[in-house]
Amino acid sequence: MRLDFEFMQETFLLVWSGAGTTLSLTALVLLVSIPLGFYLAAVRLHSGLIISSAVRGYVSFVRGTPIILQILLVYSLLPSLLNAAAQAAGLSVNIFDLIEPFWYAAVVFTLNTTALLTEVFRSSLTAIPKGQLEAGLTCGMSAFKTYLHIIVPQALAVALPGLCNATVNLVKGTSLAFLMTVKDIMAVGKIAASYGYNYLEAYLDVFLVYLILCTIIQLGYAVLEARLSTFRAKL
Repeated sequence: MRLDFEFMQETFLLVWSGAGTTLSLTALVLLVSIPLGFYLAAVRLHSGLIISSAVRGYVSFVRGTPIILQILLVYSLLPSLLNAAAQAAGLSVNIFDLIEPFWYAAVVFTLNTTALLTEVFRSSLTAIPKGQLEAGLTCGMSAFKTYLHIIVPQALAVALPGLCNATVNLVKGTSLAFLMTVKDIMAVGKIAASYGYNYLEAYLDVFLVYLILCTIIQLGYAVLEARLSTFRAKL
């Protein structure tokens, strides 16, 4: 079996064009998931039993169900329910045409990544000595300011390896966005391959693009972690 290298060269650039959608989706999800995950981690550690249990239940549900099932629930079941509710209310609105598939993908991956980052940040917060919060309160700072200026910077530094891992997994996980007709890297590769049934060549191109993106992300986090190494060594 011979590979069509000419097709691979042409398709690589085509597949690479889908990286914009993948990175946009990744950036949007992280922009929402990082502060939300940090907030839920703090809530789980410092709230009462009911609220803490609710956060734990959410994290357990997301971590205990396949992401493909979450996609089916959000992309298939949710709009159907919303559409039925709109029709029952007498509204002439088609939910399926109103919301772009990109936003369904953003919701799915935000819910998933937030749950993962909640555990990452929870472990990083528990690594910070409780005395630092008490010291901030003793100095007259509010709990919010103590967290913002003292706890958060240290927790983020500790959480950096887990955050890198979550980011890489998110980039790879967005390959399932093609199931929601989002034209990301995987979708562009499958479309290009379908014309001449060059699936092996197309998938090799997809493999290379993901490998390049994930390598760049890991190098970026490595540089950031090296910059914070002095600070982390003092924790």
